[in-house]
Amino acid sequence: MSDGGVSSLSSLPGATASASAVGLYARAAPGFEARVAASVDQLRAAAERFGAGLIQSSSLGAEDMVITDLIARHGLAIDIATLDTDALHAETLALLPQIEARYGLQVQVFRPVAEQVVHFVKSHGERAMYESLALRKACCGVRKLEPLGRMLAGRTAWITGLRREQSQNRAEVPAEELDGQGRIKLNVLADWSWADIWHYIDTHQVPYNTLHDQFMPSIGCAPCTRAISVGEDFRSGRWWWESEDAKECGLHQARSNEELKSGATA
Repeated sequence: MSDGGVSSLSSLPGATASASAVGLYARAAPGFEARVAASVDQLRAAAERFGAGLIQSSSLGAEDMVITDLIARHGLAIDIATLDTDALHAETLALLPQIEARYGLQVQVFRPVAEQVVHFVKSHGERAMYESLALRKACCGVRKLEPLGRMLAGRTAWITGLRREQSQNRAEVPAEELDGQGRIKLNVLADWSWADIWHYIDTHQVPYNTLHDQFMPSIGCAPCTRAISVGEDFRSGRWWWESEDAKECGLHQARSNEELKSGATA
């Protein structure tokens, strides 16, 4: 384990360029079934507690695909939504029809306001995210935070795939917290390991982003995601040109409703 409890490729047996993510990462660990049961219990209790006010905010990453499978497998009445930033990989978007075909569930898709994207690109260029931290966060504001505000409008609680093992910044993620807008944020996989995620995917044949097979454990917008190398932490492929303490887009930082609506990133 490297700093923050995030595994690196060098710690995994059999890591080769041709290996699948399942083959690389899936490992049965003590307490796995108990962790699954606890997550199901949390999801079921949340569905009863919040009703129509509850939504899963899915990045379509491995963790969120596990949560979607748990929702479908246990017949839980929980809406599912995702953000299409207009800068995602085709492999990410390919999961949407797979979810519908596999589970019979319709994922709500929230996109940025087209005019705001055009204005941002016209003003700052298509490579603005590489120019400064402020511009990168402004890009996230337009493409992620403003659509997230619409996704969460009228909701009282939302479900995420945050895990403590993902990074130093997330090492203290609780199972339940306030999000800064009066909503409850439920991190139902907080204590799961990366091996747990892939053991579950392998056990239940959960669809997943094929970019995970190309050494991309953490996948966001295409310009801001790269494959990681042997020895690198799993979130090293996100905003790799920035310092570790800056590597958040703002989706999981407490903000006011006004900031979400405007896409503010300060």
